[in-house]
Amino acid sequence: MSFLAIDIGNTRLKWALYAGPQPGSPVLHQGAVFLETIDDLADGPWKGLPEPTTMLGCDVAGDAVRRRVEEQLELWDVEPRWVVPGTHDGGVTNGYDHPNRLGADRWVSLVGARRRVLAEVGPGGTPRPALVVMVGTAVTVDALDAEGRFLGGLILPGFGMMLRALELGTAGLKVPTGDVVDFPTNTSDALMSGGSSAIAGAIERQHRKLMQRTGAEPLLYMTGGAAVKLAPITELRFETVDSLIFDGLLAIQAHRLAL
Repeated sequence: MSFLAIDIGNTRLKWALYAGPQPGSPVLHQGAVFLETIDDLADGPWKGLPEPTTMLGCDVAGDAVRRRVEEQLELWDVEPRWVVPGTHDGGVTNGYDHPNRLGADRWVSLVGARRRVLAEVGPGGTPRPALVVMVGTAVTVDALDAEGRFLGGLILPGFGMMLRALELGTAGLKVPTGDVVDFPTNTSDALMSGGSSAIAGAIERQHRKLMQRTGAEPLLYMTGGAAVKLAPITELRFETVDSLIFDGLLAIQAHRLAL
């Protein structure tokens, strides 16, 4: 009973074909393409793949992109299903004022993080809070308490967006290729270090607030295309998990099948 997981972001589509719809299932095939090339999936990366029994996707790119992906899925006799955030799923309770307005990627990542929290403590253990950071076009910093309640989170501009805003709004500044250093002595390093420190500072602040709110040291998970750029900057110890959205999709699918 193979399972196809799809993550449509703002820039790329990532996919993975699993042996089954349960957390921990082996990955049979996986890949990623830029959104500009998704119309070639059926005749390209997906051609010749074993037909999935079920699929579940997470989409933040909008209806038009999702319809293009569904056209490619016509290669198989599989019903397209997409995550819509609700009040509760996969062991997580949604504390957003309007639960269905939470980004699907944030919701699925929270479910994936909760699954990892529970796996770490094992049966009968005491779960810990978790801080979930996604670093992509935008950066999100989301908090889970020890009971699996989503307490809320931040949305910040990502590296590229922040630096392009400076370039557009400030005469003479160009998007830098500088390094992150403690005390920059040139403009490129100053821009790169400033943007990185702004994001890292927001994460560290939320970490302190989550500790104050829950009275416990949270587990820290970081994911997203630019996670490798940010992880060394913050003084906190994060576990970088490239598959966090896929972990969440597997957990949600397993939860639905168990109902």
